[in-house]
Amino acid sequence: MIKFLDLHKINNRFRDEFQASFSKSLDDAHFILGNNVSKFENEFATYCGTKHCLGTANGLDALTLILKGYIRLGKLKKGDKVIVPANTFIATILSVLHAELIPVLVEPNSETYNISVETDHSLFVEAKAVIMVHLYGQLASVEALQQIASDFNLLLIEDAAQAHGAILNSKKDSSTSTSISPKAGNLSDAAAFSFYPSKNLGALGDGGAVTTNDSELIEVIKLLRNYGSEEKYTNKIVGYNSRLDDMQAAFLSIKLKTLDKDNQRRRTIAKAYLKGVNNLKIKLPFYDGSQNHVFYAFVVEVEDRADFTKFLDQNAIEWLIHYPIPPHQQKALQTFSYFNLPLTEKIHKRIISLPISPVMTDKDIQTVIDILNIY
Repeated sequence: MIKFLDLHKINNRFRDEFQASFSKSLDDAHFILGNNVSKFENEFATYCGTKHCLGTANGLDALTLILKGYIRLGKLKKGDKVIVPANTFIATILSVLHAELIPVLVEPNSETYNISVETDHSLFVEAKAVIMVHLYGQLASVEALQQIASDFNLLLIEDAAQAHGAILNSKKDSSTSTSISPKAGNLSDAAAFSFYPSKNLGALGDGGAVTTNDSELIEVIKLLRNYGSEEKYTNKIVGYNSRLDDMQAAFLSIKLKTLDKDNQRRRTIAKAYLKGVNNLKIKLPFYDGSQNHVFYAFVVEVEDRADFTKFLDQNAIEWLIHYPIPPHQQKALQTFSYFNLPLTEKIHKRIISLPISPVMTDKDIQTVIDILNIY
């Protein structure tokens, strides 16, 4: 069996460090917003190239708190419209709803699956913000969206939940990053990350973070994530409880050290698939060969997904679908079912994610390629 994602094998590489870190935390007994959190926040801000990073309970909260922070600062108000890609995980849209804003769903680019910059510009005139999702680990059309945000005076926000370490304008086939090229998390006014266990930088539970260069925004989010409090039992504003767990922060600090290496392994696997798979029944993903993609998922399209998944099962290849039902067709979002989104609906019927992780062996990779070629 070729596993889709072997989390045991991925995390077992750090077992000794995890255990030592746990023992130290147990002895320190500072479990909420302790030194591990501030340490990771500083490390991740440095990694992303931003002035600030704040840990949150999860990625959804990170995105929601950005929007609520902007409302608090008067840069957004309840009922404002936010442009959101229709082809995304539902959390992106939920964050807008939780902030009492109005999501405007737009179609993706058919090649990258990310938000299309060919969207009707009249929608931008009516909106106040754009959320660009770096779906499956590939950066959206950042520079074009930055220009649109500038032209229409929009806040630009990143949903970088799947793109830890993706680099803008990086050289093709380069295994080293440069300080000149900015990373995901530093390509907008503010960015939200998830550290869900399956992510390229995954915790051993839930976790998230906000990165930004906006000092005013970060101070508001710092209050919002902690009951509206700077000092215990003194509450300045109506806040929430959304804090990165101190133990998870310690684990993330350990795993951050190998993130670039792991991302490069994912790219190597992706390149092997792209070179080795030669089957007209399978549409391979677009990739320009640069570091703008960290391949959280390797997503292909097929005409008959039921037949394809049955074939993979018969050949002991695990798979996953990111995502089987588009958000606007979910029961939870039935009020948005009126959106005309044929491309999004087509994509969700045809896509399937193949095994890709930094612990896959060369033999595993070749096995997947060989099986795909006989489909």
